[in-house]
Amino acid sequence: MKTETILAAGQGSTLEWAQLSIFIVLFIGVSVMGFVASRWRAGNTLDHLDEWGLGGRKFGGWITWFLVGGDLYTAYTFVAVPALVFGAGALGFYALPYTVILYPIVFLPALRMWSVSRSRGYVTPADFVRGRFGSPTLALLIAITGIVATMPYIALQLAGIEAVLRTMGLNGSGFAGHLPLLVAFVILALYTYRSGLRAPALIAFVKDILIYLVILVAVFYLPAKLGGWSHIFDVSQQKLAAPSPKTGKPSGSIVLGPSNQLQYVTLALGSALALFLYPHSLTGVLASRGRNVIKRNMIALPAYSLLLGLLALLGFVALSAGTKPITNAATGNVDSNTVVPVLFDTQFPSWFAGIAFAAIGIGALVPAAIMSIAAANLWTRNIYKEYFRRNATPAQEAKQAKLASLIVKFGAVAFILFIDPLYSIDLQLIGGVLILQTLPAVAITLYTRWLHRWGLIAGWVVGMAWGVIMLYGIPNPNTGHAHFGGTALPLGNLSIFGWHPFAGSQMQIYPGFVALVANLVVAVVVTVIARRAKVFNGTDDTEPADYHTDEHDRDLRAVGVH
Repeated sequence: MKTETILAAGQGSTLEWAQLSIFIVLFIGVSVMGFVASRWRAGNTLDHLDEWGLGGRKFGGWITWFLVGGDLYTAYTFVAVPALVFGAGALGFYALPYTVILYPIVFLPALRMWSVSRSRGYVTPADFVRGRFGSPTLALLIAITGIVATMPYIALQLAGIEAVLRTMGLNGSGFAGHLPLLVAFVILALYTYRSGLRAPALIAFVKDILIYLVILVAVFYLPAKLGGWSHIFDVSQQKLAAPSPKTGKPSGSIVLGPSNQLQYVTLALGSALALFLYPHSLTGVLASRGRNVIKRNMIALPAYSLLLGLLALLGFVALSAGTKPITNAATGNVDSNTVVPVLFDTQFPSWFAGIAFAAIGIGALVPAAIMSIAAANLWTRNIYKEYFRRNATPAQEAKQAKLASLIVKFGAVAFILFIDPLYSIDLQLIGGVLILQTLPAVAITLYTRWLHRWGLIAGWVVGMAWGVIMLYGIPNPNTGHAHFGGTALPLGNLSIFGWHPFAGSQMQIYPGFVALVANLVVAVVVTVIARRAKVFNGTDDTEPADYHTDEHDRDLRAVGVH
């Protein structure tokens, strides 16, 4: 590629027609697949949440592998993780151990959640909490948390699409700068509305094939072109150690330092615990045909972690190549999401860069669709039906879910327009702080009802409030914003009713982990008080046998019944 073209691409100011044409063709192709997916393995009707929201609860091993993999490994994987490595160094690799420890942690809870949900007809985690404690209030809190926490995660996917479009030259100022994103949003909204979960399940096949192709080429071709991994690491260390013009401090290192080791550990553990709790993660599990499908997937899914590790290394490759992120003409700020797209644009031929950009765009569409469906299911089952229309028919529920899936996407676009964190990955981590507060009610109660429902409610209130307060107090040195600038909290800023137990410490920690600890402590204390006072703990609609139900059991609840 000529130097003039490279400079133009790096500035995001010149339309790259070859790349854009390939991107559009592939994007249209998967969009058509999304629309026709309504007929793929269709049941009698899509006017039921079992069919529209869970694909008929009959996905086998391969479909589930691609669906869950497409759900968990998202634009966050392709764009946000390498961007964090590019800007902060070794800290960005927290995503690798977290996806390694994730599957052993969730293996058994996922099986129990599938069984009880299949037995009782639950569609959402809030359905399970409602049945476990007979508490619409606790279920409402779980539903609201799931919806709100999912919006920034969807926003991260949309940010990935926007970064690709910006790299291809669609980088206008003001509202025009977001117009291509809104077009992609409308397409996503329409085929999700029509086809439900079958659309992302079908598209996930194409998404994974493209991503594997691009990554395998990138991790072999680029290091060879840039002087090998040893040279790449040396150059990356030099550039990360250089003082930042905004802070006067090094931006990072290729190894962890004293200040971010605790953050690394708490990010990895907190993210592993949070991922299972997201409603879209559970949607992929509940759509599976049986427990054996889930078992095989939990064994096979770590293959994606190898993919993630290779992708993260592209952050160092971009540093070595001298990649410069594009300035977002709509906000005036540097868009760190464009690091990998610009790397591909400047190092690959236009035709291959176009394929890579399509892989990123499609890789964002699949999880965004699943996330919006999961959030819509929460609204329909645990808010609309519980508080507005108790006698809603399955068709009315499906109609509400379809409409809600559109509204959730608007909320995600709002995150893009009004929250501009230092790294886009913080959109996911902010959602993680929120969704972690549902762990006691959703995960622990799969095994025991010892925790009292009022203890769970009190713990949720404390954890959520403290988590949001900590996030509010984190500034963004990149944009000058004083609030919601990231998820790295210095221990010296940790305040417990004005008391600073670690005053002066610059060691950082993930706020979600701190908030979860507070949540659990409060839940236990209030539970002890409530039990001693003999406060009624609700009625449990589930039975012990429900947690071991499998697909071939006699008298298994039929799919698609009210």
